[in-house]
Amino acid sequence: MCGRFELHSAFEIIAKFFGLTGGSFTMPTSYNISPGNDIAIIVSEDGENRLTVCRWGFVPSWGKDLKDGYKMINARAETVAEKPSFRQAFSRHRCLVVADGFYEWKNEDGKKRPYYIHRRDGKPFGMAGLFNRWTSPEGEKVCTSAIITTAANGIVSPIHERMPVIAPLEKAAFWLDPSVHEKERLLPLLEPCPDDAIEAYEVSTRVNSPKNDSEELIKRLPS
Repeated sequence: MCGRFELHSAFEIIAKFFGLTGGSFTMPTSYNISPGNDIAIIVSEDGENRLTVCRWGFVPSWGKDLKDGYKMINARAETVAEKPSFRQAFSRHRCLVVADGFYEWKNEDGKKRPYYIHRRDGKPFGMAGLFNRWTSPEGEKVCTSAIITTAANGIVSPIHERMPVIAPLEKAAFWLDPSVHEKERLLPLLEPCPDDAIEAYEVSTRVNSPKNDSEELIKRLPS
């Protein structure tokens, strides 16, 4: 699964890297993004790819409460096209969740050791995701989102069996295109990224608490 990630890049960097149009945008940055937090996602609307703020934790149209989203922070690539909660969003409301890195915990000798995983070149990336503009019983509209996960690649598998789908930049436009609905065309994109694209290293257990939020969290522990 993906239960924690971080985003520290400025809007200008994100906009240039993903070729986004539109004006300035206040990025919801944090070194310790947790479920229920605001996140930055890229969506395709009115023929343009743009950033928008969304809540991490997907709430389907029939959901009664935002708290339902805590149960659906991730969608499995193997079932996302068929599961009732995600089926419509997979067909029509796909997004990229913007990140600089994510965390996974390795269970070893009864202890969980956190690792930070990021691109080797230090650039940001987009995790394949889904979004839904949920309407509360009181009529409030809230953007909610989930991150799609797949089997771990060779770098992440020693730490955890699952990892987020890191969308190749050259295929991002196709993934975001709301006119594409066929699962046969979309599912092949939900593969683990190549091993040589990312690196992982152990970090401080301070990341275990969502209350901690600083650059120190992504620093490599001394060997």
